[in-house]
Parts: sequence; C-alpha cells; structure tokens
Amino acid sequence: MTFSIRDLSLDLRSGELSPTEHVRDVLDRLRGDTTNAVVTLDEERALADAAARTEELGRGEWRGPLHGVAVGVKDIIDVEGLPTRCGSAVLADAAPAEADNPVVARLREAGAVVVGKLHTHEFAYGPTGDVSVSGPARNPHDPTRITGGSSSGSAAAVAAGHLALTLGTDTGASVRVPAALCGVVGLKPTRGRLSTERVFPLSDTCDHVGVLTADVHGASVVWDVLARPDGTGGGIQQPGVSGVRIGVPTGPYWEAADPVIVETTRDAVARLEKAGAQITEIEIPAIDELAPLYFTTVNAEAYATHRDLLAARRADYQPATLERLEPNANLTATEYIDAQRARVRLTAEIRTACDGIDALVLPTTRVRATPIGAESVEVGGRDVTVRPALLALTLPFNLTGWPAVSVPGRVDQGELPVGVQIAGVRLEERGVLRVAAAIERS
Repeated sequence: MTFSIRDLSLDLRSGELSPTEHVRDVLDRLRGDTTNAVVTLDEERALADAAARTEELGRGEWRGPLHGVAVGVKDIIDVEGLPTRCGSAVLADAAPAEADNPVVARLREAGAVVVGKLHTHEFAYGPTGDVSVSGPARNPHDPTRITGGSSSGSAAAVAAGHLALTLGTDTGASVRVPAALCGVVGLKPTRGRLSTERVFPLSDTCDHVGVLTADVHGASVVWDVLARPDGTGGGIQQPGVSGVRIGVPTGPYWEAADPVIVETTRDAVARLEKAGAQITEIEIPAIDELAPLYFTTVNAEAYATHRDLLAARRADYQPATLERLEPNANLTATEYIDAQRARVRLTAEIRTACDGIDALVLPTTRVRATPIGAESVEVGGRDVTVRPALLALTLPFNLTGWPAVSVPGRVDQGELPVGVQIAGVRLEERGVLRVAAAIERS
C-alpha cells in the first residue's frame, strides 16, 4: 500500500510522527524489501539527518512540505558518500561520490532525508528493469513481472509503500514506463529544468532527471519545491481542466496493443471531457520520421560514453547490454549529425501539427507489465516485441524535450496497472500535472 506526501507531511509537521520515527520505519521497510528495489542504504547519515530535522521541528523550524520526508535515489545519480555503480559490475569498485547531484542537494535543502540508492537497469540502458548485476527488479503487483525501467527500483519502492518519493532518470521512458507498470505517478520535466550534473550519462540529448510519487498531489508538491528559487514550495496550482485543449493522437503509431490500455485511456479522455476539457483528435504525420532518430541519437551517445569502458572491462557488462552497445561502433558522425538536425526540424513540425493544443493525452505504454526476461508476449492474439512496446509512446517527448507525466488509469481490482500519459505542448510541468490530477480525481 502506497502512502502520500500530503498525509506524511501533515503528520510530520503536526508532531504526530517525527522524522526520526519515519526514517527508522522506512529503513525497516527497505531492509525487508522483496522487490529487489534497494542497492545501498545510507543508514547512519539518514538517521543523523532525521534527528537534525526532528530537532528543527522541536524549535519551530520548518523547511517546507518535504521536511523529514525520506527519499530514495536511482543508482545512476550521485549521492555524496555513496558509490554510483549503475547496476553494473563494471563500476563495482567505484569510489564514493564526492558531492550530491544538484537535485539531490535541493531536496536535502528542502528538508528531505536521503536514505539510499535504488535499482536501475544496467547503465539505464533499457526499459524493462530486468538487466542488472543484482538481478531483476520485481513488480510489487506481481513479482514474476517486470517493473519497467530503467528507474526500476524507484518505481517499485513507491509502489510497494516503502517510500513516498524517489528520484529517477528518463532518457526515453525510464521514469514514465516504470511508473505506468507499477501504478504510480512519474514526471519527466522539460529538458534542462532539472540538472543532469553528476548523473552517469546515457544520452546528453535525451537524459532528464524526474520524480516518482504515489499520487499527483505528491508530484506537484515535489515539483513546486524543485522549481521555486528558495526550494520551499507552496505554489500548487488550482485544480480543474475547464477550457484546456486536449489533443488525442490518432494513427497506427499511437495505438496500444493491450485492449485494457486502449479502454483505460479512452475512459481518461472521456472523464477529462466531462470535466470541461476540449478534446480534439489530431494526426502527427512527422512521428514516423521522428521516432527512428531516437535510436540513432541515444545509441551514438551511449557508445561514446562507454567506448573506453568496453575496451577495459567488456567482460563485466551484462550480455544484454553488450548486445545493444557494441553495434553502435559502426554509427558514423554523419548519421549522428543528420539525426540531430532532423530532430530540431521535426520538433518544430510536430508543434505546428499540434497548433491550438495545450497537451496530448495518450497511453504511456502499448503493453502492461510483462514476465521477467520475456522478449515478446502475446497480446490480443498477436506477438508483440516488449522493448519497442514499452518505449514507443514515451520517447517522442525526450526528443522534443516537452514535459510529460504518467498517471495511473482506472482498472479493475486485481488487474495490472495501466499508465495514461499527458505531454505538454503549451502546458509546462504544473499544467500537465493539473491534467493528470483531473484524471486521477474524476
């Protein structure tokens, strides 16, 4: 069972729960985790920081809504004093990080308590979360199924009720897909809004730092803290979508394979319309040209990062990662530059195609959580290849750099979760979260 930042923050500020009690409880939960979400716990520092936050509250000092809230960090993001191993034996002997990533530092300034590092698909190079030196992460809804990746531990820890807030990264899917498959909220901000300094790179063009929470209000609180200059939060937008212009992409590229995902997304759109949003179906012809550019861009940049490591420690990579990395040695500079130029051109064309639209609403993935290790699955009477089915609907917004969030759609009790994605065209982060909140509440 997940728990919300809203309730947690109220309990911490009122004194019903102290930061020390909260962090001790979280550490107990993480030590007993069965999803393989945890890589490293920073117990000594976490308890010391929790004690300091408790003492501050005792003096009447409150840093804001994240004061005393425990947070976990994906293990490709630096946390001072902990090694960043990226789910790989290649970095087994990595030294402790000398400083926090700036987003981690901002959360600490806002009173959050970092408790440790969380599972990642090796080097964040995959959307499934089942390729890592520590083995696969397991979906809390069904331990035989994937969490999605690459922010696998970040989603699993929230979905399992261990943490109310985690940090992840998203290069093409890696916050939104695990959020969708695990039934939590995952926000990928606009490119550049959160610093990727001290994050092990996958793609300089497409990498984003993002957040995962149990509900939309929690994501809004966290975003408000991160986006405000003083880091204190306090400017959550008013609810409601009356008059918001929602585009629903049509055409084969945007179709989900799973009928439950199709119906859940239609239901979300219908509820937005009932709440006053203006719904328009739109065609985005440029998508068929844009999507292939993602793989040229990311694969070329990933190979450039790993070239020296591959030469020195090839045997320490997971076989699935090698299978994806090594062919990229053949990509040419011309292919890469052509892809970058085309990305800029097509982003402008897609924005023109979305003229008059504030946000797009579509499925987050084409399939729900698949069995661990499965490369293809049968869905609706046909074989579906897992990796592209997870990536296809999220990767366009890493290329365009637009903000996007995955919010759980309504499914029957006992069903695997479904994610509905909202991508901002003219809306920024608070706007897409406002649309997500309307889906969540209605």
